Amino acid sequence: MGEHIVTSFGEELEGVDRLIREMGDLAGTMVADATRALLSSDNPLAQRVVSDDTIMDAKQRELDERAITLIARRQPMAQDLRAVIGAIRMAGDLERIGDLAKNIAKRVGAVGQTTTPKSLSQSIESMAEMVHAQTSGIVDRYVARDAAALKDLRAGDEKIDIKYTAIFRELLTYMMEDPRNITACTHLLFCAKNLERIGDHATNIAENAYYVMTGEQLPINRPKLDETAVSGAASES
Repeated sequence: MGEHIVTSFGEELEGVDRLIREMGDLAGTMVADATRALLSSDNPLAQRVVSDDTIMDAKQRELDERAITLIARRQPMAQDLRAVIGAIRMAGDLERIGDLAKNIAKRVGAVGQTTTPKSLSQSIESMAEMVHAQTSGIVDRYVARDAAALKDLRAGDEKIDIKYTAIFRELLTYMMEDPRNITACTHLLFCAKNLERIGDHATNIAENAYYVMTGEQLPINRPKLDETAVSGAASES
C-alpha cells in the first residue's frame, strides 16, 4: 500500500513537471512566431500566436489545479513541496511570457503598414533570438536538473537589457529624423519592451528552478542594465 502511494505521488509530480515542459515549449514557439510575424508582416501567423495564448492559459489553470490538489492530498514536505510551489511560480512566468508574445503579435498589423528600416529589423531579430535562446535554455536546463547552468543562464539577462537600450536609442533617432516614423517606431518600441520583459520572466524562472533544485536562493541583486529609464529621467530634468 505504501509503495503504491509513493508511486502515485511520483506520477502526480511528473504530471506537474510535464505541464511545465509543455508550457516552456509553447512559450518558446510563441516568442519565435510573434517576432517572425512582426518582421515579415505575417498577419495569419500573428493570429495563431494570439490563439496560442488561450492554450497557454488553459495549461496554467490545469497546472494550478493539479498542484493545489497535490498539496491538499499529499501534504508534501521539503524538496517535494519546493517542486510544487516552484512549478506554480514558473507557470505564472510562462503564462506572462505568452501574454507578452501575444502583445507583440497584436501589433503586427499596425507595423506592417509602414516600412521598417533594415538595420532596425536586424536589431529586433537579434534581440528576439537572444530572448528565445534564454527562454528555451532555461526550461531545458530545468528539465535536465542542471542548477549550475541555470545560474549562468540567469546572468544572460544583462545582454538582453543592453540590446534593448540600443534599440530604444535607435528608435528615438528614427523618430527625430522623420516624424512620419513615429507611429511605427512607437509600436516597435512596445514590441522591444515586451521582449525585454520576456527576458525578465525567463530570469524569474531560472531563479525559481534553481531554488527547487538546491533549496538556495540566488542573490537578489541581479544585473539590470535598462538605461532607458535613466535616459528618460535625465531628459526630464
